[in-house]
Amino acid sequence: MRQFAVIGLGRYGFKVAEVLTAKGAQVIAIDKDHALVEKIKDIVTEAVQLDSTDEEALRESGVENVDVAVVGIGEDVESNILTTAILKNLGIKEIVARAGTRLQAHILKEVGATRVVYPEEDMGLRVANSILAPGVLEYIELGADYNLAEIEVKGGFIGKSFRELGLKSKYGVNVIMIMKKIKEEVGKKGEFVEREIKVLPTPDYVLGAKDILVVVGDSKDIEVLEKHIK
Repeated sequence: MRQFAVIGLGRYGFKVAEVLTAKGAQVIAIDKDHALVEKIKDIVTEAVQLDSTDEEALRESGVENVDVAVVGIGEDVESNILTTAILKNLGIKEIVARAGTRLQAHILKEVGATRVVYPEEDMGLRVANSILAPGVLEYIELGADYNLAEIEVKGGFIGKSFRELGLKSKYGVNVIMIMKKIKEEVGKKGEFVEREIKVLPTPDYVLGAKDILVVVGDSKDIEVLEKHIK
C-alpha cells in the first residue's frame, strides 16, 4: 500500500488527507498549528505537529518513508518552497506542491516538485484522486505576485552568513536557493569538470564568491538588494 504525507492542513490539505484516508491510504498529516493537528488526528494514520522547514524534524517524523508527499501550505510562500526543497533532499520521489502563481510553480519545479497544482477550495478532492490514479492535471494561470531573480554574491556579502546579513528583514526578499559551481576531478588523468550544485539556505550558511542567490520578492526590493550586493 502506498504511503502519503500531507504537509499543511488548511482547507486544501485537510481535504486531501481526508480523502486519501477514506480511500484506504496510510497518511501522515503534518502542520505547525496544534489545533489543526488535533482536528485531524482521529482521521488519518498519524498526525504530527512540527515546522516543515526544519529538515531534522521532518526527517524524524518518518516522512522519508512515504511514496508521495503533498505540500499544501498556502499563504506562506517561503515555507511552501523550502518544504518542497527539503522533501526533495530527503529523497521523496513524488512531490505534489501547491502554487498560487505561475512563477511560484516554476520555482517549485526547480527545487524538486514533480507536480504542481493551483487549488481552488475543492481541489483537494481532485488532487487526492489524481495521485491515487496518476493523470495529467490542468494548470490554471493566475497573475504573478512575485518576481524571481538570480543575483551573484559580491563585495561585502562574501564571507558573511545569512544570519549576519539579515536579507529578509533588511530587504524584504526571500532567498529560496543558492547555486554554486564546484570543480571536480574526474578520471585518472587529473582532469577537472565544473558542476553546478543547488544548496538550501540556512541561517549559518556562509556566502562565497560567485555564489548565486535565487531570490523571490517585490521588484523594487530586489533592485535595492542588487545595488547593495555589488
